[in-house]
Amino acid sequence: MADLVKVTINGKTVEVDRNSTIMEAATVAGVDIPRLCFLKDINETSACRICVVEIDGIRTLKNSCTVKVNDGMVVRTNTERVKKSVVRNLQLLAGNHKFECWKCPREHNCEFLKLLRRYNVENVIGESSDFTHKDYITNITDSLVIDSSKCVLCGRCISTCEKVAGTSVLNYNYRGFRTFVGPALNHNMDDSGCIYCGKCIQACPVGAIKEKDDVDKALDLLDSEYYTVAQVAPAVRSALAEEFGNKIGTNAEGKMYRALKDLGFDDITDVNFGADVTIMEEGTELIDRLQNNGVLPLFTSCSPGWIRYIELNYPEYLPNLSSCKSPQQIQGALIKHYYADKIGVSKDKIRVVSIMPCIAKKTEAKRPEMEVDGLRDVDLVLTTRELARLIKIRDIDFNSLEDYTPESPLAKYTGAGVIFGATGGVMEAAVRTVKHVLEGKDLTPLEVEAVRGVNDGIKEATININGIDVNVAVVHGSSNVPEMMERIKSGNKNYHFIEFMACTGGCVNGGGQPIVNAAVQEKCDVRSLRASVLYNIDSAATLRQSHENPCVQELYNEFLGSPNSHKAHHLLHTTYSKKDKYSK
Repeated sequence: MADLVKVTINGKTVEVDRNSTIMEAATVAGVDIPRLCFLKDINETSACRICVVEIDGIRTLKNSCTVKVNDGMVVRTNTERVKKSVVRNLQLLAGNHKFECWKCPREHNCEFLKLLRRYNVENVIGESSDFTHKDYITNITDSLVIDSSKCVLCGRCISTCEKVAGTSVLNYNYRGFRTFVGPALNHNMDDSGCIYCGKCIQACPVGAIKEKDDVDKALDLLDSEYYTVAQVAPAVRSALAEEFGNKIGTNAEGKMYRALKDLGFDDITDVNFGADVTIMEEGTELIDRLQNNGVLPLFTSCSPGWIRYIELNYPEYLPNLSSCKSPQQIQGALIKHYYADKIGVSKDKIRVVSIMPCIAKKTEAKRPEMEVDGLRDVDLVLTTRELARLIKIRDIDFNSLEDYTPESPLAKYTGAGVIFGATGGVMEAAVRTVKHVLEGKDLTPLEVEAVRGVNDGIKEATININGIDVNVAVVHGSSNVPEMMERIKSGNKNYHFIEFMACTGGCVNGGGQPIVNAAVQEKCDVRSLRASVLYNIDSAATLRQSHENPCVQELYNEFLGSPNSHKAHHLLHTTYSKKDKYSK
């Protein structure tokens, strides 16, 4: 039983656990204490001094995010002294902040701007002619941009890079007035060991770290003579509606398709189709390795952040990687080398635009390996957030759109294809089809509950397939990869198939998804709410196994021949190689 103490906050007395912080007690009392640097369980450093409170009997103001309660403690959050302190700290932060909110991707959900408005802060320091602004730095890559002119030095990105991404690429450079956040000595992010998971973007309370904005390029393509084909990842439909004021966990699929049509795309396909094809290829690869003493365990290759991670940190395990391209690249290759002939458009005239929940997909699409016969698989990648900005730029009333279903055969998918967007989904989809191929019957039940959920960073299961106990594992969140590698190296268990996702929760929590403010993250599990959208689509689907997709069957019958055929390898498979950090 919890050891409770009584705490009085702004005149209201509540009972809370003795180990609670003042901020947690305030939440119980219904009191909203402002905060900026605080990110629960990630960054609890008391750096910003925005959450200060007065405590009876204590002379100085205290940070509510780290100070624990005591029995009988009396706290005040709304005194004049507290307000003056908060306003002064906000003024100091604003003094070095470059305000161009109209062009900032965080304008509609900036935590800093919200505080400035809440306290009606005047930028007296930043607008003073006596104040010298520090030099700003930028670090620009194909996936990510760091802009120190927006940074408030809260440290949330640094802690997230260490604890969630497990890469520790970001840190403070220099000290005092010259301090900025970036890789060591502002080395280029491309060469720093960054895997572009985008967790730092999701942690940032402002627009100091963001995806590389390609909205203008998309507008140019839509207005060009090229035949533009959109492809949308599974996880996008689970989050896009949030950008238009809808609650987390809203299925936006029909409106998403309609918005793409209204934007002017000539054709709309769905990466869920590419996911079904991935299962055919990767599942066959697994069967071949199981039956012919191939390199095991087989690692999935769908997550570009994970691919960067293994190339940088565990190159000795590259032979374990599936040679399959990701569903994004598979779909792009099929659009240009298969679908083009079906619709009578020259492959040279087609431009493929991907809508992805992931910023690493931008870098993946530009990898030199991701082309066939001189044609890039994918020409442009937009995140879920960028698609929302594109819709707003074109003044489309998203919430009023009527649902639409695209007609392309490359938009037809099974339930197995859509669950790719959630952690464990690739594994579950693969097991459904591999079991069918080896046993000649479908998996019953169609759910593999052991690999679902977000509570554990590593999930394991043993599934009997045709009399063989197949040991599988699911790893989500790149910070959990070292532990999984240690389990493999120990030899205590022979694993056969492992799904890796760089992002905790999988693609539903990708670095390109709508950003959820820290205070909201404390109240709900965003990953589970978004994943429920995909699982609901799967459970309601008539076809729930990739090999059942009639359009996938047609693809193999009239074009590819069979999974892992010579043509399939030419179009849909690739190679990966060791990468070095700080090599330039």
